Amino acid sequence: MTHNDRPHGYDFGLPPDPVSQDSAVQPDRGSRLTAGQDAGATAAAQGAGDTPLGRKLVEENQRRRRLEHVQLQRPERTRVITVSNQKGGVGKTSTAVNLAVGLAKQGLNVLVVDNDPQGNASTALGVPHSSEVDGVYDVLVDEMELAQVVAPSPESDRIVVAPATIDLAGAEIELVSMVAREQRLSRALDQYAKAREEQGLERLDYVFIDCPPSLGLLTINAFVAASEVLIPIQCEYYALEGLSQLLRSIEMIQKHLNPDLVVSTILMTMYDGRTNLSSQVADEVRSHFPEQVLETMIPRSVRISEAPSYQQSVLNYDPQSTGALSYLEAAAEIAARGVPKSK
Repeated sequence: MTHNDRPHGYDFGLPPDPVSQDSAVQPDRGSRLTAGQDAGATAAAQGAGDTPLGRKLVEENQRRRRLEHVQLQRPERTRVITVSNQKGGVGKTSTAVNLAVGLAKQGLNVLVVDNDPQGNASTALGVPHSSEVDGVYDVLVDEMELAQVVAPSPESDRIVVAPATIDLAGAEIELVSMVAREQRLSRALDQYAKAREEQGLERLDYVFIDCPPSLGLLTINAFVAASEVLIPIQCEYYALEGLSQLLRSIEMIQKHLNPDLVVSTILMTMYDGRTNLSSQVADEVRSHFPEQVLETMIPRSVRISEAPSYQQSVLNYDPQSTGALSYLEAAAEIAARGVPKSK
């Protein structure tokens, strides 16, 4: 199947080449489309005939209508997903945050563990993470209970966040001499699940662990704690460079520490349908990982980049944007695929 023949979205009959620059389609932040304006724009687009903008508006509204009829089912057990890639700037944090919000908007309970000392996931979800705040560092190094550090996110009443403070940068060194250093996050998650049950809270449906761009002890803790790995891959030339090292590290974790860990999902990010390069990279990745790659691809998007500066996910910052729509589709596809079987 060629690039042009293959659908780019989950089974919603999505259009090919979800164009990347939201600025080409979206109004400025102060003049976003309301639902009524959006419907009017669709009608205008239909009357516009074969103009690219008109076709895109029609296609995006069709995708939104299909999503309105999608009802995600709760997984039978909590899915713990580590979002990892040792290459920086590929959209790890944006992916963890926006998938979490997308699932929460469907009524699912989500925990986001910010395991990156930069604390970007905490910022995007509107959770304080100054050095005075208890966070993941205190859980890993001081064995504080996760229930004592999680905070609710203003993004959704179904999301709680374990924030990352700058102290987490020193955890890599401090953990080296500690007993059971690789299992500390895993034990903390188990204890938190029991604490929620004792408090009469609903169980978590999803846990997303946002990792730093490295393969150190913080990432190893995330691999040991998870049952699945989600790898965001940027649709650019260096996308596959370093991926083999990441996969070898995962194989070592599977062999020695967590035999149930699987690479369940690969998500193509920063996709620009107007360039041959994005298409070639996407085809290359799909040829190597046909079962893991999501049909949905995340476009290169101004809105996705802007949202964290307002301490929001793109789904709340600009829900009408192409980036928000794509993350909703990716969340639906992950939920529909279900829990993969370990090898």
